[in-house]
Amino acid sequence: MARIAIGSDHAGFALKEVLAKKLADDGHDVVDCGTTSTDRVDYPDFGAAVGRAVSGGDAELGVCVCGSGIGIAMAANKIPGIRAATVHDVTSAHLTREHNDANVICFGERLIGEAVALEALDAFLGAEFEGGRHAPRVAKIDALSEIS
Repeated sequence: MARIAIGSDHAGFALKEVLAKKLADDGHDVVDCGTTSTDRVDYPDFGAAVGRAVSGGDAELGVCVCGSGIGIAMAANKIPGIRAATVHDVTSAHLTREHNDANVICFGERLIGEAVALEALDAFLGAEFEGGRHAPRVAKIDALSEIS
């Protein structure tokens, strides 16, 4: 099983809790990066915290949730070495691992149902990077953080 960092803002808190419980029930070691309630907070703080946990080796993968899944993904992607993707279904979840070697999956609680999010999380965790023709593209993505 994997060590997985998870974080959300207030708008993603309920779904974060559901996903964290599933991860723990499935035997994963869950690193909760917050938030801890529906009190208003800023999503960049929690996207960055998940990104730093993955980038720093405290977790193998990350899960982020905000209202849309977009802002928290943008924040996580500012951390070097992070490839965060907002997904909306099972297909986008497994393709982001297989083709883009994403290490953080992001959800929008206001845009995805709980059942679909749970299925997408399973698809993400069950998929593996294909490498091959995708490897040079992922290397180009990673190299972008080195451009000043």
